[in-house]
Amino acid sequence: MASEESKRLMLFSGRSNPALGEEIAEHLGVQLGKVELSTFSNGEIYVRYQESIRGANVFVVQTLADNVNNNLVELLIMVDALKRASAHKVFAVIPHYGYARQDKKAAAREPITAKLIADLLMTAGIDRMVTVDLHAGQIQGFFDVPVDHLMGLPILSGYFKEKNFHDLVVVSPDVGRVKMAKRYADKLGASLAILHKTRPAHNVAEITHIIGEIKGHPCLMIDDMVDTAGTLVSGAQALMDHGATEIYAGATHPVLSGPAIERIEKSPIKQLVTTNTIPISDSKMIPKIKVLSIAGLLSQAIRNVYEDRSVSELFDGQNQL
Repeated sequence: MASEESKRLMLFSGRSNPALGEEIAEHLGVQLGKVELSTFSNGEIYVRYQESIRGANVFVVQTLADNVNNNLVELLIMVDALKRASAHKVFAVIPHYGYARQDKKAAAREPITAKLIADLLMTAGIDRMVTVDLHAGQIQGFFDVPVDHLMGLPILSGYFKEKNFHDLVVVSPDVGRVKMAKRYADKLGASLAILHKTRPAHNVAEITHIIGEIKGHPCLMIDDMVDTAGTLVSGAQALMDHGATEIYAGATHPVLSGPAIERIEKSPIKQLVTTNTIPISDSKMIPKIKVLSIAGLLSQAIRNVYEDRSVSELFDGQNQL
């Protein structure tokens, strides 16, 4: 019988972000596994692995964005097929965890969809999940299997550090992101400011006041994601109105839905720096957007999980929200 140490590593990708899957495979020095993925005319998804995965430790890369519901079901079916084909362990690598903003009941008779997604993944049979910059850290507690929570911090902060800003201020878009913004400020040797906002409706943000000194300073707004860009753009305008010299933004997940691109183009933001946790279509790739690759970080985490080594050491033990 093969020992635990001799279990082979196999990597497969769903259809949500195949380019990222290929890049991770290249970093790991492995071939991306062969799997047939197709959709029947009635919308049902078909999965068939085209090589033996018996006894292997299998990592499946699938981001839950864009067509999030189809991507989720495809991942569940891929996991189920792996378990039925006698994979030793199945690890879900989910760069962007969809439905993460539905992590609690904000009003009567609402679901907690982030917990439902966790239940579905565990029922399908995952043994572990690897993800990046969860919108809400408590989602880790929704799982009864280990969750490795990675951060875009080393990638984004490394890029901004090379710009050698003078008297930079890192800006948190709301009080819920202060801890994240503080980590960036510490990495960049910057001071910290906080925007206070209200949400009169879904995807609508209004900045009421700014905590901290930003007049005469370059500002870097930090968030886990950019969706419709309402928070980002209204925050950038408020910073400029209060005397900021230039505005940059950094966000791990480029959801970029609805009017996001138009808003960013018209905004005072000089550059939005993001990662490829979610693929950006050519029609959305405007000059203001810079995409950095998360593949190296994910491949390091996969390697550490496979070799039974610490993942938190990649972040000096500070990868919890």
